Amino acid sequence: MFITFLRFAENRMAASEFMAAHNAWIAQGFAEGVFLCVGSLQPAAGGAILANGESRDAYDARIAADPFVVQGIVTAETYEIDPKRTVSALDFVKAAA
Repeated sequence: MFITFLRFAENRMAASEFMAAHNAWIAQGFAEGVFLCVGSLQPAAGGAILANGESRDAYDARIAADPFVVQGIVTAETYEIDPKRTVSALDFVKAAA
């Protein structure tokens, strides 16, 4: 399981120009069953992604392909989580570890 923080960077002002491509990239992550949760960091600091179901190399490549990352709108920082305890709705992430 991974958590990625996408923090706004120098090119933050270009976000609106690439928002449609970024949203399409997010939709693809959900469609492929990798993204579990995506949301904004408050207050207006960027975003965060909770993901599961692919190798670290594949996930890092996915994050590197985010149009916001490519355009320097955000910087990405990913942490890998080895889940030990979850609510029952998230038991599937323990099985994947």
